[in-house]
Amino acid sequence: MAYWRWGDAANPRVLMCVHGLSRQGRDFDTLARELSQHYQVICPDVVGRGHSDWLADAKGYQIFTYASDMVVLVQHLRASLGLAADQVLDLDWVGTSMGGLIGLGFSSVPPQVSGVRLRRFVLNDVGPRLRVEALQRIGDYLGRPLRFASEQEAADYLWSISAGFGPHTPEQWLALSRPLLRPAPDGDGLVLHYDPAIAEPFKGFSAESAASGEAAVWQVYDALKCEVLLLRGAHSDLLDADTAREMSQRGPRARLVEFAGVGHAPTLMAPDQVSVVKEFLLA
Repeated sequence: MAYWRWGDAANPRVLMCVHGLSRQGRDFDTLARELSQHYQVICPDVVGRGHSDWLADAKGYQIFTYASDMVVLVQHLRASLGLAADQVLDLDWVGTSMGGLIGLGFSSVPPQVSGVRLRRFVLNDVGPRLRVEALQRIGDYLGRPLRFASEQEAADYLWSISAGFGPHTPEQWLALSRPLLRPAPDGDGLVLHYDPAIAEPFKGFSAESAASGEAAVWQVYDALKCEVLLLRGAHSDLLDADTAREMSQRGPRARLVEFAGVGHAPTLMAPDQVSVVKEFLLA
């Protein structure tokens, strides 16, 4: 598993930033740069994405696998910091969409196993109850065998499926898009920088399967002992307003902040979004 590190590698104050389903760790460049004076910021490429390896068995592309990988990554960080076996690392977490679900999975690992105590947790446009229509929308484009003649052509396509991310300048959108591309294996054009097989788990998705997992995720959310900031795009089609409101009233009683003009999911590049996250983490 590859990861991007910002800030001082000897800083024991660690922030983990975990991306969405088909994205990668470079999504957090703006936020990480802003926080690198305060944290050692770790932005992994979840397995199957970016510079991380692909799995031999696509059935492994599941939240449980990803959360287990994060436990291993944290053990690596603990070793690099020279922590003793009985020392617990205080960790802050920013998780966008899938990255938030991975964080919830990670939170259920006992501290004596993970070596970590979650201190503050930012859930970016995700929660225990996800709208089926949005998951079906994502499943419609995920894993398609696409090829692009140029970065701009690829960026235009990515914008067509990601308009909910909210307004960005052309320069910002290219910065978000470039790390998502790699040269095609035959050298002809560009392809998306993830394993198309990450789409396999979606083939068995249904409204029934979503509902069956919801109670378990609520249980994990309700058990959180850390402070939680819940971000929501006001036009999000994945996290509805009722679910977000419920998350602010039960369990850890997340502080809810909505961003106007944004859907799924805020990219944490806009100054107001960065400011809200920074204020919460550094308070």
